[in-house]
Amino acid sequence: MWKIWVLMSGFFIILEIITIGFLVFWFAIGSLFAMVASFFTDSIVAQTAIFIISSTALIILTRPLVEKLTKKETTVKTNAYSIIGKKAIVTKNIDSSSESGQVRVNGEIWSAISEEGNTYEKGSEVEIVAIDGVKAIIK
Repeated sequence: MWKIWVLMSGFFIILEIITIGFLVFWFAIGSLFAMVASFFTDSIVAQTAIFIISSTALIILTRPLVEKLTKKETTVKTNAYSIIGKKAIVTKNIDSSSESGQVRVNGEIWSAISEEGNTYEKGSEVEIVAIDGVKAIIK
């Protein structure tokens, strides 16, 4: 019977390679546990129970860890939003009353307004906190 469990384990490993998720692998390991059990007992029911219990336990115990390790940042800041959080240099005075001003960030000139309504002189270093249309919101 141990040969059948080895074949099943190989089948599950091939299936894991074909699929995207990391779930079928645990059935391959469960098959190997059942194979070891087949050396001690001839009972198909006991071997199948060991396969089911070990596979289920491995999925329950390791799935959160696998998800944590393979989780990737889904949002990638691109285009205009990539400048949020960066430092910029004021190239034209930022005046809260006229809502005019400019900053240079990454070699680009952006229209800018102050988040708090403050005035910033040319040459000041500021941080971009948001984008509103075509204007950078700074503080």
